[in-house]
Amino acid sequence: MRQVVLDTETTGLEWKQGHRIIEIGCVELINRRRTKQTFHCYLQPDRDIDAAAEEIHGLSNEMLADKPRFKDIAENFLSFINGAELVIHNAVFDVGFLNHELNLAGSERINIEEICNVLDTLILARQLHSGQRNSL
Repeated sequence: MRQVVLDTETTGLEWKQGHRIIEIGCVELINRRRTKQTFHCYLQPDRDIDAAAEEIHGLSNEMLADKPRFKDIAENFLSFINGAELVIHNAVFDVGFLNHELNLAGSERINIEEICNVLDTLILARQLHSGQRNSL
């Protein structure tokens, strides 16, 4: 079974408010064992990073000024994750941002859920450890 553990960093909390992805990190697993295959990139968001978000991830506008835009890496990203089960903590957040970025990039309205199964580890954590703090 091929899985890809995925995480993003963003300019803020709501893609509906124009926030963008500024970092994508992926690690491939085959039969739950890490391979040497990864996908990582920093992205130019074409907007400022909220101060609260910068405090969390430490990425600055200056650091991202010369990085590619999502549309420039979309094809390689989709190729890397295609057909994998994505393992994401709080998948609603990451998948929402990814689908929004794909839409902005003109990727024929592709939704991540159409090309990958998604396993949300936040949902699993809440089921296994109800009443406990489950954030990363």
